[in-house]
Amino acid sequence: MEEQKIKKSELKKACTNCGAELKYKPGTTSISCEYCGHQETIELGENGFEELELQPFLQEMGSQKHSEEISMLHCKNCGADQHVEENYKSLHCVYCGQPLVIEDAYKENWILPGAVLPFQIDKKQSFIIFKNWVKRLWFAPNNLKKASLDPQFTKGLYLPYWTFDAQLYASYTGQRGEYYYETKRVRNANGKMVTQRVRKTRWYPAAGEVSGFVDDTLIKASQQKAGRIPSKIAFWDLKKLQPFDSGFLSGFVTEKYTIPLKDGHLHSKEVAKDIADSWCRRDIGGDTQRVLSMDMKLSEETFKHILLPVYVSAYRYNGKEYNFFINGENGQISGTRPYSFWKIFFTVLAVLAIIGVIVFLSKK
Repeated sequence: MEEQKIKKSELKKACTNCGAELKYKPGTTSISCEYCGHQETIELGENGFEELELQPFLQEMGSQKHSEEISMLHCKNCGADQHVEENYKSLHCVYCGQPLVIEDAYKENWILPGAVLPFQIDKKQSFIIFKNWVKRLWFAPNNLKKASLDPQFTKGLYLPYWTFDAQLYASYTGQRGEYYYETKRVRNANGKMVTQRVRKTRWYPAAGEVSGFVDDTLIKASQQKAGRIPSKIAFWDLKKLQPFDSGFLSGFVTEKYTIPLKDGHLHSKEVAKDIADSWCRRDIGGDTQRVLSMDMKLSEETFKHILLPVYVSAYRYNGKEYNFFINGENGQISGTRPYSFWKIFFTVLAVLAIIGVIVFLSKK
């Protein structure tokens, strides 16, 4: 059964009418032919997506059961590893725009994605969002405005993430703080004696246990250099996750994870500690809390490799690289931007000229 699943994920469907490659239609569960309009439905798994038991993978057991070999292209300029679920044509890196050498493609194993959040907005919509964003930029170079008019600069990309689930148990010792107020006389900045209400805290010992289920701790699975994906847009509704099917990848680029599962798990444990700390504080109660010691244990740990959608536009100005990102689910946009020296220079000159005219006229 698993072998059939892997083979299915490797298939690239061709249109039964004209033979062209079928591509995923964002916001649907269909793949369609952009030449003749033929559509086919992506059949979603009846059992939903599978949570994989974590420990066998960390111990290098069982990983082959849920892995497959994919074709990868490595960008020699920025280091991104990319997989394209279509026939290779003219390819450029989604991050820096540099050409990718098709002859350099290599095979590599990856843990099969358990789920994917399909693109909810199409490339045309993302292009309009990007174009409108550029229009609102002050002092943007004309070349940037021209780039925003060319859809080839905007590409859809699936980003790899790990999600971790676990049962969490923690015992703690701490203190519960309760506020009280005292009134005292103090001298103010003007030297006068005034009455001031001062807040103080009474501390009481506390100890206890907390437990609960930690669901879908999201950890990035690729080294996004220089904070590639801005935190402003890195929020997705994970309730929209669908069981993995390569049909959702058709026509888009997929980045392979470069942060190993083991490192992702270590990061998720730090997040779990923060969650446990907040549960302990809530359990202590009072107005404020101190957690003096905490013993946390995780059990029944599972994980998924998931893919999340963004649109990326790469642009170079004066030898520097700029990236703009659009969340492929909700349309949020963020990015760095260049400034035109000459636009700023001539604007300053114009302002100085106007001020000079006003001063000249005021002296008459």
